[in-house]
Amino acid sequence: MKISEKENYILIEPLEAPVVDFVSLLTQRHTEFENNNVAVNLLAYHQIQKDEVMGFLEIATTHQMNNKSFVLISNAVTIDELPEEIVVVPSLREAEDLIQMDEIQRDLGV
Repeated sequence: MKISEKENYILIEPLEAPVVDFVSLLTQRHTEFENNNVAVNLLAYHQIQKDEVMGFLEIATTHQMNNKSFVLISNAVTIDELPEEIVVVPSLREAEDLIQMDEIQRDLGV
């Protein structure tokens, strides 16, 4: 797992592991980034399935409860297929924009 600190979020990318193994590792190391906005780049998983993405539900929910963004980047699944707690966008740029908008809303108390 590759972790890169950006201006207002942490970018996490898998290193050639099956999705379930990546989710497990992410869950184990969650305390390292639980107080940061997070974007998880899943673009390497071209055939990722809805049930695999659902593995991120617990972490996504925890982040939202802590007033932090948790965004998955994937063009293999759409937001319509997932519960609202899991946010999926098709590109890194959209993830950055979404995190920035979330930060503005939190600052405004919306």
